This record gives sequence, C-alpha cells and structure tokens, in this order.
Amino acid sequence: MKPSIKIGTRASKLALWQANWVQSALNEKFPGQKVELVTIKTKGDKILDVPLAKVGGKGLFVKEIEQALLEGRIDLAVHSMKDMPAEIPDGLCIGAIPQREDPSDVLVAREDLDFSSLKRGAVIGTSSLRRAAQLRHARPDISITPLRGNLDTRLKKLQTENLDAIVLAAAGIKRLDLTHRITEYLQADIMLPAVGQGALCIEMRQEDPIIGPMLAPLDHADSRTVVLGERAFLNRLGGSCQVPIAGHGEILTDTFSLTGLVADMDGSRIIKADLSGPADSAEAIGFKLAEQLLARGADEILKALEADSKLS
Repeated sequence: MKPSIKIGTRASKLALWQANWVQSALNEKFPGQKVELVTIKTKGDKILDVPLAKVGGKGLFVKEIEQALLEGRIDLAVHSMKDMPAEIPDGLCIGAIPQREDPSDVLVAREDLDFSSLKRGAVIGTSSLRRAAQLRHARPDISITPLRGNLDTRLKKLQTENLDAIVLAAAGIKRLDLTHRITEYLQADIMLPAVGQGALCIEMRQEDPIIGPMLAPLDHADSRTVVLGERAFLNRLGGSCQVPIAGHGEILTDTFSLTGLVADMDGSRIIKADLSGPADSAEAIGFKLAEQLLARGADEILKALEADSKLS
C-alpha cells in the first residue's frame, strides 16, 4: 500500500471518464487505498488547429504523461489504446488492458442519414488518415475536411462548420452516453477500425512491485490477446498517424482472426487481408499478416507516404 496512488490522465471529458473508471475499479478491489487523478496537458491537447499527421502523429497524446510516469510524478497512466505508439519507452510497459468496448467507428450525420444516403459531394469531418482513406475509397465523390478537438468539440463543429457528417469511435460515444447521436455503425467492410480502438491502456513502470499486482485484476485476457495481436501488426508496419493503417482482431473458440489494411491517402488503393490461427499465437499472426501486406504492395505505399512526409 502507498499513501496515495496517482493516475495520470488527459483532462478531456472522455479521458477523465476512462481514468475515473480505473480509479473506481481500484477502489473496489483495494478499498483501503487512496487513489487520485493527476491531469496532464499533452502536445496533442495544445495544438488543435493542425492535423495530427503534420505535428507528429502517434504519441502526441501520451508523451508528456509517459514522462511523468518515468519521473515518478504519477504511478500509472490511463490512455486510449489507439493513441499508443507501436513502441513503448524503455522502463514502461502495459500493466493492464481491461475488457474492450465496441471497437467500431460510427457516423454522426447532421440530417440523420446513413453513409450511403449522404448527398453527392457531402462534406465529412475527420482528421484521421485511416478514416479519410476508407471513406474516399467507398465514396470517391465525398469531400473530407480536417476536424480536431475532443469529442464534444467535434460534435459541436458538425453544426457550426456546416458539415454533413463526422466519423467517431463508437467507444467514446458509448462511454459518454451519447449513443442517441449515432446515425450508423459503420461495418468493417467500409471502415476497418484503428488498432486498439475501444480498448484502454493502463501503463506502468516495468516491474513495479506495488502497481503490477494491483493492476492484474483489471486485465482482461482475451482483450489483451487481441490488442497485442493488432499491435504486433502495427509495429511490423511501423505505423503512425501519418499512415492510413487499420487492424481489427477477434477471438472465436480459441482462434484469433485478424483483418488488416494499408491504404493510399486518397483511398484509391487499399491492400487488405485476413489471417487466422491459434489465439496463443496472436502476436505472431499480427506480424505475419503485416508481412503479407508488405509483400502485396503495402511497402510501396508506406515508402511513398514516408517520402511525401519528408517533403512536406
């Protein structure tokens, strides 16, 4: 037991919901332990007028929190797993992955229309390259406009910026009790989710003798297996927010199935494949699926995108 366990979190409404959930879970498991939240502003919270891909991509919402964890100013950190870079800093590790929420993306349309019913040339707001590429692939006629800010801000901009629709993660909408705003749950054949979407990452210092055992009861075995399989796929591709990469896995009767894709920025070319195998080989399957996509041309897309990013 420590005098107080400090949880590091961003200050957005969704981030605080997630951190409060972890705080409540710890309070329930360890009723005599004081647990408090420490809010930390990240670079991603400070820069709101530039697309994520142009200011560093993955890690923008976690680096300052990870630094506080490394320096001992907090004892654990709660992140959205999809914000986590493929590589975790030395000295830190994923302490627990609680049971995953719905990983899908949803459409929120101003006139309550589904995706196929949106008018020709409809304007959809998203700053996710993954979402933009898949939307353009499904509907080349639509227009994509950058959309930053927390969930509440993006919902407000649907009205104030005269957008026809926006695309959000189902998990955030559900956690904030905003499901009444959902127009359509986008099927995976239209919108494959981001790696780790819907899952929480509770990060800790490696081999912390107090925090490690406390987080163990919060870990959900199947969610961890699936997410680590997805992350192995992302890691092999060297993925970041600067590349349209998607990956979604699931476990059915001890079999892990993973679908992954890499896309051109304009969605004109999508390389997509599936791979299944024993659930206890999820990370090897993720790695192998990435190798298959690379062999089928994803390496060309990734090299071209890397070259473009260096020029811009």
